[in-house]
Amino acid sequence: MASSAATRTVTHKPALAAFAVAGAVWVFVLVTLGAFTTSINAGMAFPDWPLSNGSINPEGWLRDLSMFAEHSHRLTGAVMGLITIGLAAWVWRREERRWLRHLALWALAIVVIQGLIGGKRVLLHETAVPGFQMSLGEMLRIPHGILAQVYVCILFAIAAACSRRWIEGTAPVGTAVRRAGTICCVLMLAQLTIAATMRHNNAGLVIGSFPLSTPPPGNHLLPQVWDFRISIHFAHRAMALVLAFALTWFAWTIRRDKASTLAMRAGASALISLLVLQILLGAQVIWTLRKPEMTTSHVVVGALLLAVTFWLTWVAHRDRIEGPAPLATPSRA
Repeated sequence: MASSAATRTVTHKPALAAFAVAGAVWVFVLVTLGAFTTSINAGMAFPDWPLSNGSINPEGWLRDLSMFAEHSHRLTGAVMGLITIGLAAWVWRREERRWLRHLALWALAIVVIQGLIGGKRVLLHETAVPGFQMSLGEMLRIPHGILAQVYVCILFAIAAACSRRWIEGTAPVGTAVRRAGTICCVLMLAQLTIAATMRHNNAGLVIGSFPLSTPPPGNHLLPQVWDFRISIHFAHRAMALVLAFALTWFAWTIRRDKASTLAMRAGASALISLLVLQILLGAQVIWTLRKPEMTTSHVVVGALLLAVTFWLTWVAHRDRIEGPAPLATPSRA
């Protein structure tokens, strides 16, 4: 952690802060298009990469839904890559905080890796893996989905650290808030890993009723038959129940901490709203037999839920990351 004298030289850079926020917003355009592409099984709309049917503007992509979804995802990913390159360069040249410069480089590394994984997912689609039903390319969809969530968190961390509130303020919340946030972030990442594994193993409907695991007249809480796909689906439901309690506990901990800022309290309320919405969307995925709009919304709201959880946790740790003193004297302009 930097000394107080050194950290006082850090100043708020409005243009950089706005660009970091733009990157954190744009990533949800990318997540939405990626989720929709998977929901309609359009990941192999083009058999080549990095071009689509040998072109950056393939014939008919604006008229065919599968081609539109996949090519839009690729174009949005390219824009995300350019944004991340610009953000990393800007932070590296203008930021005094070494840890933030390194964090920006991690964001750049992840976006490059994500692009390569996405490309290999297409190019290795026909490569069989002995003992597995999924091809190597299909398997790569799982780390691609998981790493996307880590990337969202890093972009939110950079945007928060560049904000005026972070630089000129403090967040002296108690240990209970920080502990609850950390636990919830770990649980959220575990749930999203389970979800990605379930989704890309086509296990979203292997348990076809909700909230019970068997429809009437059975009405059993637990599945009556088990295999890998049923187990991963049930694990997703069980973890959702754990998270419902954990996130409620986190929000309550924030609300009762007198040092919580108005923004943190608003974030806690948003957390509960997103949690309720996510549970309802999860039920609709089952009840509508995975309608693309429901499945896509469930993925996007899940990413938003992680982002808000992580942001609240990151802000709660602000004073441990930077020190209890403000980094710069607040402007009186």
